[in-house]
Amino acid sequence: MIEILKTELPDLVLIKPKVFGDARGFFLESYNAKEMLKNGFAQNFVQDNQSVSSFGTLRGLHYQRGEYAQAKILRVIQGRILDVVVDLRPDSITYKKSYAVELSAENYLQIFVPRQFAHGFVVLSESATVVYKCDNYYSPEHEGGIYHADPELQIDWRIPQDRRILSAKDQKLPSLKTVIATKDWIAR
Repeated sequence: MIEILKTELPDLVLIKPKVFGDARGFFLESYNAKEMLKNGFAQNFVQDNQSVSSFGTLRGLHYQRGEYAQAKILRVIQGRILDVVVDLRPDSITYKKSYAVELSAENYLQIFVPRQFAHGFVVLSESATVVYKCDNYYSPEHEGGIYHADPELQIDWRIPQDRRILSAKDQKLPSLKTVIATKDWIAR
């Protein structure tokens, strides 16, 4: 059993699973295709990923372009993160808008990120373990991204810039304006 929580970005939803707890611990169903279909989501997930990161690690903002675009469901099984998405769908009323939510092992929230959204997160706890399902395979040739601190996005990452840990690749990502001008997220 799940509860679908709408956000201000169309098609971007939070998923709140039913948690059954007692003196032994807890049980939750983290994914059920029938429940998702009943709520209007028909993705066929083909790849599961897991990352472990330390405090201040910022991954993103990433997307896959063209035929390798990915929808994903993401959750935290240890620690807490600030999860951020940017709507890159030109026909959307929330085009170029961002959304942020805290996901943690304690709140059990999951986020469904549709295709044509850029996605990233920063670790708020000492460390965090993030797991996610993707409805398409990763393709390095089709990977793109947006610089996380682009002033146009006005994202409050809740970690000072000098405490953020980024990969060399993420430090060099282009601005949103460049991505939009080149239509990079669409195809290549």
